[in-house]
Amino acid sequence: MDYVFDFSFLESFRSEIINGVRLTVMLTVVSILPGFALGTACAVGRLYGPRWLQTAITIYIEAIRNTPLIIQVFWLFFGLTVLGARIGPFNAAVIALVINTGAYSAEIMRAGFQAIPKGQLEAANCLAMTRRQIFWNIQLPQAAELVYPALVSQFILMMLATSIMSQISVEELTGVGYQVQSITFRGFDVYLVIAVLYLALATMLRLCLHGAAQLAFTRLRKLRTPL
Repeated sequence: MDYVFDFSFLESFRSEIINGVRLTVMLTVVSILPGFALGTACAVGRLYGPRWLQTAITIYIEAIRNTPLIIQVFWLFFGLTVLGARIGPFNAAVIALVINTGAYSAEIMRAGFQAIPKGQLEAANCLAMTRRQIFWNIQLPQAAELVYPALVSQFILMMLATSIMSQISVEELTGVGYQVQSITFRGFDVYLVIAVLYLALATMLRLCLHGAAQLAFTRLRKLRTPL
């Protein structure tokens, strides 16, 4: 059976697809930045916080990492409504992505902090540096640089995970694709285009993160004073 590709829907649904791409990018940005900050804070708390805080953070991380993201999304969107808390689809998507990014980033950053040679921290203490100075000038920059490849991969996975949000009527790229194919009945063609767009977004995100990281790490190396 010969199959004839037909991408004429691109012209008819161009604005919808562009809006879907924009929403996917927006979800990615608003989840990565606070998610990374949350993950870093959790990593520090789990390593250096009091026992009760370490226990609470461990429960949070394990609960998020060992349950499906889609279940977390459904719980936020449908479950909280039953309890009387109304939350819109976009807000539910953002919260789910942030707490998910935070949990995975916490373990990645924890590994980075633990990989820093203890001799550097001991030398910093000998120079009477405060804990804040040690964290911002020694621990955080080196930990981020050590685990940078893993963080980039995790952030890309989070960008791809935005596709799940179509299940709660968020009209991101996958949600738009579903609407287009339900109208045109060109499922193979539509999802081929959607896949190519995700590939392009993932490549652009990787390049942007790589460029930003190289710039930041280069400047930090120049500013870093040898102990």
